[in-house]
This record gives sequence, C-alpha cells and structure tokens, in this order.
Amino acid sequence: MRKRGSLHLHLHLYLAGAVAARAGDEMTGPALMLAGYAVAGSTVEASSLLAGITISAVVGGPVLGALLDRAQRPGRLLAGALLMYATGLAVLLVSLGRIPFTVTLLIAVVTGLLGPALSGGWTAQLPRVALGDHLPRANALDAMTFNVASLAGPALAGGVAEAWGAPSAVVASVALIGLALPAAWVLPARPAGPARVVRARGGHATSATSVITDLAAGMRTIVSKPALARATLGSVVSCVATGMLMACIPLLGERVLGGAGRGAMLLACAAVSALAANAALVRFPRSVTPDTSMWAGILLQAGGLALAATGSSGSPTVLIAGVLMTGMGEGPQLTALFAIRHRESPEHLRGQIFTTGASLKITGFALGTAAAGPLVTWSLPGTLALAASVAACAALACLAMKSGELPRPCGQHRGQQPPT
Repeated sequence: MRKRGSLHLHLHLYLAGAVAARAGDEMTGPALMLAGYAVAGSTVEASSLLAGITISAVVGGPVLGALLDRAQRPGRLLAGALLMYATGLAVLLVSLGRIPFTVTLLIAVVTGLLGPALSGGWTAQLPRVALGDHLPRANALDAMTFNVASLAGPALAGGVAEAWGAPSAVVASVALIGLALPAAWVLPARPAGPARVVRARGGHATSATSVITDLAAGMRTIVSKPALARATLGSVVSCVATGMLMACIPLLGERVLGGAGRGAMLLACAAVSALAANAALVRFPRSVTPDTSMWAGILLQAGGLALAATGSSGSPTVLIAGVLMTGMGEGPQLTALFAIRHRESPEHLRGQIFTTGASLKITGFALGTAAAGPLVTWSLPGTLALAASVAACAALACLAMKSGELPRPCGQHRGQQPPT
C-alpha cells in the first residue's frame, strides 16, 4: 500500500512538472516568433529564430536519450538539461537586437540541443511512475499535459506580449521551465538491470557498451520495428505541417484577427480541441488501437489545415473552425505515438528512442517553419494549403507502410507491453 501511494505521488509530481516545463516550452515558440517579429519586423527572421532553436534537436536528442538510459538517476540529469535550456533562452533574449542576428541565431541553435528534454526525455521516464496496467491511462494523461501546455502556453504568450511586450513572454517561459526542476530532480531512480551492467578495468568501473553503440542500437530499433518506424515517419512529416502553420501565426493574427499577438490564440484553440479529444481517450484508453489513431489523427489534421486555408482570406469563423479541427487530430495522434513507443521500445533503449523521436519531430517542425517563412509573404492561403498537403502525405505514408507490413510470427502480440 505504501509503495502504491509512493507511485501515485511520483505520478502526480511527474504530471505537474510536465505541465510546467511543457507550458514554458509551448510559450517559447510564439514568444520568440513575436519577439523576433517585433525587433526585426520580418517574418523571415522571426521564423529563422524559431527554426534555429528547434533544428539542432536532431543532434542533441539522441545523445541526451542515450545518457538518460545510462544514468542511475535520470531525473537529475533531466533537471540539469532543463536548467541549461532555460539559461540559454535567457541569454537568447538578452542578445536579441543587441548583437548581430547571426550570433543570436547561433545561440538559439546551441540552446535547442537540449529541447528534447522537455518532451521525449520526460515521457521516457513515465514507466517508472506508472507500472503495468496503469500505463495506458497514464500515457493518455501524459499526452494531455502537452495539450494543457499547448492551451496555456500560446495563450500566455499572446496575453503577456499584448500586456507587457514580446520579451516579457520569453521571460515567463523561462520561469515556467524553472518551476519544473524540482519535479524532475525527484523522479525515481533506475532499477538495476542489464543496461546497468559494468565491468572493472584497471580498478575502474566502465560501461559495458559505449554511448555510440547505444546510439546505433536505438536507431536500428526505430528502423527495424515496422510500427515504430511508421509512427516516427508519420509524426515527423505531420510536424512539418505544424511548423508551417506556426510560421503563419503572426500574419493570421494581423490580417484576420486584428493583431499579430492575437495569432497565438489560434494555437490555444487547437489545444482546446486536442485536450477534449484526449480527455475522451482517458476514459476509454483501449477504445481505438494506437496504430489506427495515428493515421486517422494525421488525416484529420490535414482536413483542418485545408479548412484554415479557406478561412485565411478573411473569415475568422472558418479559420477558427479549421484550427479546432486540426487540434482534434493532433491530440489523439500524440497519445497514439506515445503508446506505440512504450509498446515497442526495449527498456534499456526507451529514453533514447523517445528523445530521438522527439528530436526528429522538432527538426521536422523547424524545417516546416523555415520553409514557410518566405512562402507566407507570397501567399498565406497557399502556405496553409501546402501544409494540408504535407499532412495528407504523412497519413498516406502511414497507411502505405501499414498495408505493406508482414504479419507477425505466431506468439508475438502487438499489445504486449515492454518490460519495465
């Protein structure tokens, strides 16, 4: 009974820390976009700043995940990563407009190396605070922390930017990330197991495998498991579409809603519908298989972006309806992605697979933002229509890979949980 109470306490702390860190992270994107737009007056430089802090995650994510998998107290390593990320944001804010933009962009790239700590690095710790049959419900709750953060983050960014200016929104995001540090610090230690095997050489304990070997093993696992490869590809390509939508946010606010800062409220609308969809999944966590939720959610996202493209010409009602539809697809898709990763990932590689997947998604988001920056000045509806096409391609890729997947050998069940 005491152990069960301890696990519930750890889960509550985990969820509280996840909401704080992810709300700060969700504030960072629109806050940097608005700050860059306010200082430079250019969507190209604003989107470049956001792309810089996200694109480097493809390098930092796998390395951070491998280190988390090898740490006896991964929570403390996670706390250190959050602290350095928050510090990087603070330095980035101080440098914006005061030093050459190229140097500011370099600071953003270095800071972005630790970005996956707020997403995949955190979620990889979930099986140690939610064991066995409790994992599916906890997984849906974890996905809801992203939705709550997506709701609170952009709304706070827009509200703070309107009241005190865009730089204040960046300060608020740093403060929220800092609030998550205690929860990360007290996450449970890793139990002794095969991943912790060491051997003595010359009187010193050394890891049985190198970090490079672990990195290679993690990438092989992602590629070799069809469900994991399919979910990774679909999520990354759909994030390209999400990044394109993000690049449109300031102009959508300015041209359709009456102010660039109001564009961030559109992201809050998407988060409301995503939260509502995931709330239903919490009540019925096994109602739809994760593999089906994955491609269906991406397809719904594509439809929402297409509707938003129609409303971007001057119809706020149609635009908001499209954004709400986009969120309804993104929420279940994220829950499904986490469920597939937990199901398919070996225990000793889980942290790396989550952070690698997160870094690939962040990089896809960065590529979408960077590509849409110049396009949005040419045509706002055209950029959103292109984003819808990208999301539709992601859904079709998931379906194509699923139809080409060979049946599993007898005795290997898709629903088996990984060892915890």
